[in-house]
Amino acid sequence: MTNSKNGITYADAGVDIDAGNALVERIKPAAKRTKRPGVMAGLGGFGALFDLKGAGYTDPILVAATDGVGTKLRIAIDTGNVDGVGVDLVAMCVNDLVCQGAEPLFFLDYFATGKLETEEAARIIEGIARGCEGSGCALIGGETAEMPGMYSDGDFDLAGFSVGAMERGADLPSGVAEGDVLLGLASDGVHSNGYSLVRKLVAMSGLGWNADCPWADGSLGEVLLTPTRLYVKPALDAVRAGGVHALAHITGGGLTENLPRVLPDDLGADINLDAWELPGVFKWMAQVGGISQAEMLKTFNCGVGMILVVAADQADALQKLLSDAGETVYPMGHITTGAGVEYTGQLL
Repeated sequence: MTNSKNGITYADAGVDIDAGNALVERIKPAAKRTKRPGVMAGLGGFGALFDLKGAGYTDPILVAATDGVGTKLRIAIDTGNVDGVGVDLVAMCVNDLVCQGAEPLFFLDYFATGKLETEEAARIIEGIARGCEGSGCALIGGETAEMPGMYSDGDFDLAGFSVGAMERGADLPSGVAEGDVLLGLASDGVHSNGYSLVRKLVAMSGLGWNADCPWADGSLGEVLLTPTRLYVKPALDAVRAGGVHALAHITGGGLTENLPRVLPDDLGADINLDAWELPGVFKWMAQVGGISQAEMLKTFNCGVGMILVVAADQADALQKLLSDAGETVYPMGHITTGAGVEYTGQLL
């Protein structure tokens, strides 16, 4: 080959390999903080190794989950407030894993953008590391893709992948029965679902992201970017204490659609809507959009981000365990015969 001083480079096409390498070095300390028993190597290899025996398992079943953050990213991009969306990414995966009875072990991320901005990307991935720390899983790898022409200036997308484990025979749901008690754990706001409707409602209100939030301190954009709550550690403690028959992560589909996913076909649930107060963000959205209670309940978490289905004779002890762990717990109903979710009381 001959050298040509006029030859173009990969950087000329919009891909900066040096920036990608700089990002890996920048995030190594954050990833290192998530190390846990079972991790066998750091970032930088072609694959990541994990030793299940080193993590303490003797006859493990693996559980895998993948998810994204959805159009909540649009608010983060438009405001420049990207620090919390990494937590959202982790939470959407690991909160699902724990519903199967699994302990999240490790996490991998996929970050794609048109032009890699190292500082912004580092803030995002450091948020992913915080989410991993908060749920006891290791950030052991990922992929950063710089794809000019695929994304508009400043846009990016995230996907997450997590693997957990449980000992054989410990999978959930298991043993759900009529009379079981529903313990709801409070959410930290909208979490990461329904943001296409959220953004439409904000547009209808005429408010900008920098406007004062109508229901809380701070700007509207800041409050709506509150990260999804991580339920893994208290939920696992409850499972290990005994008496937990099922867990339901309340995501897209709200209470109405998600709770039946963990119930046998012949059982349903009776939920008392007077057991908790609808948080301000949901009251505001319902008012702005004239949204019915039924629509709210099948779209948003409405203030309850996780539901535990527990044996009635252990409900009080589990409620105390969860409260002592810092969760706000609502005894919100019980399991009944007949399919579907029935509501009593009023949220709106």
